Amino acid sequence: MIKAVIFDFDGLIVDTETTWFEAYKEVMKIYGVDLPLARFAKCVGSDDGPLYEFVRQQLGENVDIEEIEAKAANFYQIKMKTPKAREGVKDYLEEAKQLGCQTAIASSSSKEWVIYYLTKLGLLSYFDVIVTKEDVEKIKPAPDLYQKVLATLNVHPNESVVFEDSLNGLLAALAAGVKCVIVPNPVTQFLPFEKCNLRLNSMAEKRLADVIELIEGT
Repeated sequence: MIKAVIFDFDGLIVDTETTWFEAYKEVMKIYGVDLPLARFAKCVGSDDGPLYEFVRQQLGENVDIEEIEAKAANFYQIKMKTPKAREGVKDYLEEAKQLGCQTAIASSSSKEWVIYYLTKLGLLSYFDVIVTKEDVEKIKPAPDLYQKVLATLNVHPNESVVFEDSLNGLLAALAAGVKCVIVPNPVTQFLPFEKCNLRLNSMAEKRLADVIELIEGT
């Protein structure tokens, strides 16, 4: 029986990932470099290591990464002035409570970042637990974040379901022994999610109760 519903944050609750991709693509264009979607998608759900590796390959080892980050952050702030939760998110959170399920966030981002957006979206009060990169030794694709959530909620992996949008997140959930539903965004929709238990276009596609029923049958 599912007792806990665990959500990734970036790209799933609010689509920060597409906005970051657009921001970095604009910045790289200034330097005469095209940033492929496939290259950026490798970072989603984890850290920016693969992105910085690409930048150095294109612009040289001495490139000022902090300058590029600052320019991208400026583009991002302009584009994300009014963040919106993805379709169906609030309905799932409300339904989870109606079903008696605990809810949690497991994010590779910082706690300050996650709480800032959840507060702006009016969703902070829905979550029983928020686990972020400060709480674990390794972020996704390592299972640490999900293992920490399970331990904090005192539930077994088979009593939980994870909602993710990234390949790194899927790998982390599977490594923690938790079944995973993928809800991709425009940046991650082309990634290979064959090992997920279920894939949805959005959380508005199926009721949470129906998703749980399907998951429990897999």
